[in-house]
Amino acid sequence: MIAVLFFGAFVAFLNNTLLNVALPVIMVEFQVNPAQVQWLTTGYMLVSGILIPASAFFIQRFTNRSLFLTAMTLFTIGTLTAALAPSFLILVAARMIQAAGSAMMMPLLMNIMLVAFPIEKRGTAMGYLGLVMITAPAIGPTLSGWIVEQYSWRVLFWMVLPFAVLVILVAFFKLRNIMDTRDVRLDILSLILSSFGFGGLLYGFSMAGDKGWMDPQVYLTIIVGAVSLTAFIRRQLSMPVPMLEFRIYKFPMFALSSAIAVVLAIAMFSGMLLTPIYVQNVRGISPFHSGLLMLPGAVIMGIMSPITGRLFDKYGPRLLAISGLLITTVTTFMLSRLELDSGYFYIMAVYTIRMFGMSMVNMPIMTNGLNQLPMQMNPHGTAMNNTLQQVSGAIGSAFLMTVMNKRAEAEAATLAEDAMKQAAGNMSPAEVAAMKAQVAQEALLHGVNFSYFVCAVIVVIALVLTFFVKRVVPPKEKKEAMKAAGGNPVKAGKPEHTPQPE
Repeated sequence: MIAVLFFGAFVAFLNNTLLNVALPVIMVEFQVNPAQVQWLTTGYMLVSGILIPASAFFIQRFTNRSLFLTAMTLFTIGTLTAALAPSFLILVAARMIQAAGSAMMMPLLMNIMLVAFPIEKRGTAMGYLGLVMITAPAIGPTLSGWIVEQYSWRVLFWMVLPFAVLVILVAFFKLRNIMDTRDVRLDILSLILSSFGFGGLLYGFSMAGDKGWMDPQVYLTIIVGAVSLTAFIRRQLSMPVPMLEFRIYKFPMFALSSAIAVVLAIAMFSGMLLTPIYVQNVRGISPFHSGLLMLPGAVIMGIMSPITGRLFDKYGPRLLAISGLLITTVTTFMLSRLELDSGYFYIMAVYTIRMFGMSMVNMPIMTNGLNQLPMQMNPHGTAMNNTLQQVSGAIGSAFLMTVMNKRAEAEAATLAEDAMKQAAGNMSPAEVAAMKAQVAQEALLHGVNFSYFVCAVIVVIALVLTFFVKRVVPPKEKKEAMKAAGGNPVKAGKPEHTPQPE
């Protein structure tokens, strides 16, 4: 049953990043501009941002079998529609249908893992889930780069379709219900406020890197998102049965794990954004080889995820997280010292080691935080974690892109002024053009390096927070420890509902 769920999730997550490399080809075929073609990724992200916060309601209200089959069916319908899309608008709609199915996968899987495995084995189980969650989106750009060079972009969807159909067929016969349902009601106003809140923030910050912060489309959507999100939180705190439970932040280890996960999401998304910019625009390396450079990091992160899960079960989260964040901090600083001629394999090695460091932090910290929540709050915990990762990734990427652009503009002005003084007007038009290209390249390098330096400072914040992490003791271990100490064991059922940190 777990294998079926994992394979379905792998197919859905792979499609998240599969289309990115194909966007230029799609622009030519449908004759759309960059702002329009961006809706293939922005629309996907917006639907995810709207549905993930609502996932806590769906997981409590419907059986895990019906939810998984519905999600995979929606994803499959979207995939088939995209493969046959005769127009760009239909292709955008198809991507949104895909997102409606894919958005439910991660919260649903995490909840099933929390129910299916005892607390002392959750680290290993969540580690295997991390393998799927990390590897699938990471291999997408490399795989799609090769396919787009050899075949039509439609092959990206035709390739996924038979696997999605196979998952539905196997799940129909093999998947069973292991999660309890509750007769909860969906608050429509909460859903509307959540959609405008998270959707507005995701859209606004995602578009900031391209359009700039002063564009009305950017700052107005951010303002609408912030106001709606504030109203949404206030409403949830006043409701006896909220759509998304914010009181889970009363649990200290969950709150701490959320803060660390937010910083880590910023670091991860920024690396996936800044590294291709440097490799392609500064070093002049092709998109396919740029994706290939990042592939070993994704593979290492995927391989390490189950291993770190086992280590978490044995040693707890603190040692793993401190070691991983030290590695991440050092390698991020190394990426802030890149040169115009930094070697391809050097960049690959540093990026891969950086991903290795991150693999030691993400799932152990997240699992430790979820372990402290009462069982009935798990859907809210997983929904909150997944929503925060999406929002913080978008905000962090937009912020670091702005930092990069501003620094590059300042450096370009300084470098151009120095170059013109040295030339003293004795340059031919060809030499002037070459000088401008050189200045732009050096300015962008300075921008990337400074942005990575800011990212390293942000990672240090997570490193400091990690020293306050405590392992949440499994209930059975806590009873045995109390008996060994001669104390009274905790009443049956008590730790199951409110496990406490040691």
